[in-house]
Amino acid sequence: MQHIYPMKLTPHVVQPIWGRETWVLSTHVNGSCSVQHGAYAGMDFAQLYREQPGLFGTACAGRDFPVLVKFIHARDDLSIQVHPRDSDSHVLAPGEAGKTECWFILHAEPGATLTMGFTREITPELFAQSIEDGTLLKHTAQLPVQAGDFFHIPAGTLHAIGAGVTLAEVQQNSDTTYRVFDYGRLQNGQPRELHVAQAKAVTDLVPYAAEQSDEYFTARRVTNPSGTAGEHSFVSLVVLAGQGTLVCADHPPMPIAQGDSVFLPAGLGDYAVQGDCEILLTHV
Repeated sequence: MQHIYPMKLTPHVVQPIWGRETWVLSTHVNGSCSVQHGAYAGMDFAQLYREQPGLFGTACAGRDFPVLVKFIHARDDLSIQVHPRDSDSHVLAPGEAGKTECWFILHAEPGATLTMGFTREITPELFAQSIEDGTLLKHTAQLPVQAGDFFHIPAGTLHAIGAGVTLAEVQQNSDTTYRVFDYGRLQNGQPRELHVAQAKAVTDLVPYAAEQSDEYFTARRVTNPSGTAGEHSFVSLVVLAGQGTLVCADHPPMPIAQGDSVFLPAGLGDYAVQGDCEILLTHV
């Protein structure tokens, strides 16, 4: 029997060497959320997707769950990296997918930056040489960043989050990352693996061009949203700041606060957030 109700999710937490990731909407094999309460209490979110696909909407039917939402807290610089496209089948391992993503900047320390693309178009030969001789950073663009900024990062864009940045990320449901430079850091006494051959095959060797796309998902940063979770898609509400109450037709009011991730199943109907909440709203 299918039970349709607003569900708070328990996140999956990752502790990389540079900081912390909190996966707040995920069915990924490397870290799935779980349902906190109600008829599906304690159920792995990936299991829910397999057993009750109708809760996720017709837009998700017959495919892997399309999105992953996370908080990223960068204590140190992330590696210089790139993600492949779905079409990069010549480098993707079986079961891997491409990864286009977008970032909503929540906090940035003074002077914090992002690495995004190149200062000018470069050749594949120069890209390869700069990786080999450690001069890659001479060719990458550093962008100043502050709270409130938004960045869409198409797959194929060389990028990195700088130290002192906290952001919310909405991405394709993939954990495929090709690292090309990691500042010589060691993990358990060994350098972390680099993926130079794969990066050479998929990186766009051009300056970053800001653009927006809803090809894979729709994500918005809004205050006290209201709307309808129809049959086409679920709605994900992640509280970025504040606290309030989620009101859904035929369900008890639900208190929500900063950090909460609430999954509204497809077909739930009308909903509204009351109070003072900044929300990351995602659907497909």
